[in-house]
Amino acid sequence: MISIAALAAAAAEEAGYESAKGGLLADSSFWVLIAFIVVIGMLIRFGLHTQITTGLDKRANRIADEINEARKMREEAQELLAQYQRRQREAEAEAAAIIEQAKKDAKQMAVEARDKLNDQMERRAKAAEEKIARAEAQALSEVRGRAADVAIEAARDIIRERMDSGAQNAFIEKSIASVRGKLN
Repeated sequence: MISIAALAAAAAEEAGYESAKGGLLADSSFWVLIAFIVVIGMLIRFGLHTQITTGLDKRANRIADEINEARKMREEAQELLAQYQRRQREAEAEAAAIIEQAKKDAKQMAVEARDKLNDQMERRAKAAEEKIARAEAQALSEVRGRAADVAIEAARDIIRERMDSGAQNAFIEKSIASVRGKLN
């Protein structure tokens, strides 16, 4: 402690204090230095410096733990972000695949609908053609039947005029039977 006092005296002299005006004992800065040294000495004596050091170490450890925890949380957050980004890319890819499949399905359905429509139109056209052919055949049959009836009537009239009544009846019946056999 003496060396600290000597240092304090030397510092006071350099600062411009003269020892002739009352010396160091009259200087308030000297007494402040002495009080400071006594307080520091008491702090060291009672072990306050170890408590301060221990407290600072604990605080440093707590801060280091918090930093480590923050790093872990940051890593976890980055990992979660990467997972969500990967899931988002997968979802976008899946959505694109679904859209593509829907387009393919729609095209296929359109082709199938077009084919069904064409088939239905062909069937209806065939049905109409068959109906027309049946009507045509029926009309021809009716025309032939009517023509046969007209021909028979005409033949009857001609035969009546040219034949007598007994021969006429036999010839008419024979002719009618033969015409009917040929027409049907």
